[in-house]
Amino acid sequence: MQFQQLQYFVAVAETRHFTRAAEQVHVAQPSLSQQIKALERELGADLFRRARGNITLTDAGEALLPLARRILADADTARHEVQEVAQLRSGRVRLGATPSLCTGLLPDVLRAFHDRYPGVRLLIEEGGSHDLVRELARGALDLALVVLPLPTPSPALTTVELLREDLVVVSSPDAPRPGRGRRAVRIADLEGERLVMFRHGYDLRELTVAACRAEGFEPEFAVEGGEMDAVLGFVRAGLGVAVVPRMVAARSGHGLRVTPLARPGLHRTIALAHRSDVAPPRAARELQGMLLER
Repeated sequence: MQFQQLQYFVAVAETRHFTRAAEQVHVAQPSLSQQIKALERELGADLFRRARGNITLTDAGEALLPLARRILADADTARHEVQEVAQLRSGRVRLGATPSLCTGLLPDVLRAFHDRYPGVRLLIEEGGSHDLVRELARGALDLALVVLPLPTPSPALTTVELLREDLVVVSSPDAPRPGRGRRAVRIADLEGERLVMFRHGYDLRELTVAACRAEGFEPEFAVEGGEMDAVLGFVRAGLGVAVVPRMVAARSGHGLRVTPLARPGLHRTIALAHRSDVAPPRAARELQGMLLER
C-alpha cells in the first residue's frame, strides 16, 4: 500500500468521479485508475462500485476511508512539524553551562538567539564541567560550555575554544581593600585573606586553591559550599573576598569592589563542546554559531 494510492482513493471517494479526482490530485485519469486497481489488488477487495458512471463505496471502501483520511492527516501533520523544525520555527536546544557562564556570558547570546528564533525552546542545565561532560556523553545535552582542560578528557567529545577570561578579586566596598590597598592583587596577597569559596566540583574552586598552593600557602575559607549567586551575596555582606570571572564581576555591579589580579594573574579557558559521533540538531548548530561569533 502506497501513500499516493491512499491520496487517490480519498479523492475518488470524495468526488465520486475518477476524472474530477484526477484533476484534483493533478494526475492523468488513466494513471489514477491504475493505482486504484493496484490498491484493490493489494487489499484483496474492491473499494468502489462502478455502474454507468455512478461511483459508490463498497463496504471495504467505507471501512478504509476514515483510516485513509487519518493517515493522510497524520502525514500532513508530520510534514508540517518537520518543516517547522527545519525552518527553526520550533524545536529545542539543550545547553549545559557552568553557573558563572550562565551569569556572565550567556544572557546576551541567549537573548539574541531568542529574538531570532522565538519558537525554539532553550533548556539550560547548570553544572560543573565534570557533570556537563557526563551529560553530553549520555546524550542529555546538545552543547555544553565547559572549562578547559576537561577534568576527564574524552575522545568522544569535540571542543572548540571560545574565549580566555581573566579572573578578578571581588570584595565589599565597606571592607578593607584586599592586598593592602594595592591597585592589583597578587595571589600571594590572598594569604591571610578570608575567602568565600565555591562548593566542591566548581572549576573556580579548584583553580583558586591550586594557585594559592602554588604560592606556598593553604587558603583560609570564611564560607564555602556556595553557588555563584550565594558567593557574591556573601562577599557583599562583607564575609570575605572571592576570585570570580571578570564578566561575572562586571555584571554583578552594585555592592562589589572589583580588583584585578597582578600579572601573570589567573585565567580560564572556556570551550564549546559537543559529541563527536552525533551532529548537533540544526537549532543547536545555530546557537553554536552565535556563540562562536560573539
